[in-house]
Amino acid sequence: MASKACHSPAPTPLKVVIVAYDRAKLLDICGPLQAFSDACLNVGYAAYEVSVVSESGGLITTDTGVKVDTTALDQITPQTVDTLLLAGFDPSMPPISTASLESRLAVYLDQPRRLGSICTGALILAKFGVLDGLEVATHWSACDLLKQEHPTIRVKPDALFVNSGRIWTSAGVSAGIDMALAMIESDLGHLTALNVARSMVLFLKRPGGQSQFSVELRQQIQDARGRFEDLHDWIRNNLTSDLSVPALAEAARMSPRNFSRVYLRETGDSPARAVEKLRTEAVRRLLESAPDSIQVIARRTGFGDDERMRRAFVKTYGVSPQYYRRRFGRQHD
Repeated sequence: MASKACHSPAPTPLKVVIVAYDRAKLLDICGPLQAFSDACLNVGYAAYEVSVVSESGGLITTDTGVKVDTTALDQITPQTVDTLLLAGFDPSMPPISTASLESRLAVYLDQPRRLGSICTGALILAKFGVLDGLEVATHWSACDLLKQEHPTIRVKPDALFVNSGRIWTSAGVSAGIDMALAMIESDLGHLTALNVARSMVLFLKRPGGQSQFSVELRQQIQDARGRFEDLHDWIRNNLTSDLSVPALAEAARMSPRNFSRVYLRETGDSPARAVEKLRTEAVRRLLESAPDSIQVIARRTGFGDDERMRRAFVKTYGVSPQYYRRRFGRQHD
């Protein structure tokens, strides 16, 4: 696993180096590695040569206990590296012996066309000052720590990945795959990236600005005690019904005044905002899978008016429903 290249005569492959160490997250390494390797298979030539490196080379033990064979960093010529990525780690289990690795890494940072981190690898990359003043993504659990240690960095806590010029950073482990797909799209085109996503059985290739959490997951996190789980299920099944506060309060078996107060306290959202989010999530699913027109989707999800739906969708996802469908709808399958 130290070096993986596809075998087919072709232009000089782009050299991708993934920097690892003991206790690095396994998926941070293997996810992008698989994506770049599948890209080679898709285009039929060695578009990439991927090397997994560590300070001394040889076997490293990842956070899962699985050992990965690596190449020694000093065996890689800095000038040959196109993309260099730092794998992340669990902040509760700091990586072993990264100080000396960091000193060796310093000479590699100015050379690559792309420099980046996966997950909490941003905590290591930030130490070199290359993230100062930039918008950056990292795992949601490390956002506050990154802000505290490097206050000039503009951390985007919801982003899956962020491209700030030559600097790329991604959120939690699976988001490293999303970032790799975006790099593949930049290098080899949109169709290749979508084909790689399909080969990896990914539901869709998520845009970098999309939240680390779905609406459902975010509500589960906010409603930690699960007090309104049944209500949320009821809303999802009744999107075209009356979802006013009195109707929701009746469904929750509470008085309207008490319901509004308790719901806001428990979830952090007003009932109206929660309904809008759940309707918008339903819109997203239909845009991905259904052939219905935008107007029909607006009616099916309870928005009624497609302009009202568009405003809510842009507020949540940062793009219009039409754009989202063009990029992620079934016509791309």
